[in-house]
Amino acid sequence: MRNYILGSVLLSLAGSIWGGMFIAVRLSVLVIPPIPLVWMRYGTAVIGLIFLMIYGRHSLDIEPKDRKTLVLAALIGQVASIVTQETGTMLTSAQTGSVITAATPAFMVVFGCWLLHEKLTAGRILSVILATIGVLFIVFDPDNIRLNVWGGLSLFVAAVTWALMSVLVKFLAKYSVVTVTFYSVLLGFLVLTPYGLYWLLTSADYTAMAETPVWGSVLYLGLISTVCGFCAWNKGLTYMDASIGGLFMFFQPVVGTWLGWLLLAEPVTAYFWIGFALIAVGVVLALRGGNTTAAEKLQRS
Repeated sequence: MRNYILGSVLLSLAGSIWGGMFIAVRLSVLVIPPIPLVWMRYGTAVIGLIFLMIYGRHSLDIEPKDRKTLVLAALIGQVASIVTQETGTMLTSAQTGSVITAATPAFMVVFGCWLLHEKLTAGRILSVILATIGVLFIVFDPDNIRLNVWGGLSLFVAAVTWALMSVLVKFLAKYSVVTVTFYSVLLGFLVLTPYGLYWLLTSADYTAMAETPVWGSVLYLGLISTVCGFCAWNKGLTYMDASIGGLFMFFQPVVGTWLGWLLLAEPVTAYFWIGFALIAVGVVLALRGGNTTAAEKLQRS
């Protein structure tokens, strides 16, 4: 029970932090395009994680047999998922970004069955179908002309890749969550550095970047969303079954929608809530089955 409560608190915190992340992206992405924005976000996060590594005296050692999993999780989660997520948010809205990526839990069921040998029931299959339909309602909302099909599809890719990364990190549960997060973010930063530097030297608008909403958003994305959010999410997943842990992604759209309405005057339409409700039902169906810790799940697999 103690593990369940601790995991719930950590995952709720991560989901809430990421709800605010979509506002930060909307405030900065028109000045800093998605790839350079992710690169600057990770550069900021690496500095914060280095201080955490030193302060907590976390080991840098990763066993050779686990390095492939770590690299794969970093490329899928910290590169593919975050870049498509911020691209989709740029093309749509903060609420749309937060709700579509909240379909992640349903896809965590699929990857949990595949990689961790969780039982794939009819209810869990139905959960994926409902979540997908919910995403389509949000993407093809005729009442909100600000929505963009390619943006919605980018967010859909972000949801799927984040789900896969979330299951892969369960194989790294024996390591410090700060160490895993540090290596993942560092790899993402290094992969994006060539393009990030090219953009910084050829296209960056330094005057616009100096505005408070822009650099403040970069700091939020790097230190709060990446360092705090990733560490809380990865640690919380060690206490939860994949499908149960994914439920807490729903703190993300609640916070993102509320802040988008409050700060950016983004409309909330009936199609948006229909899609949200279908995703919610899908995730609730995915929760049926009980809870295991990461150690128990790996032993079963």
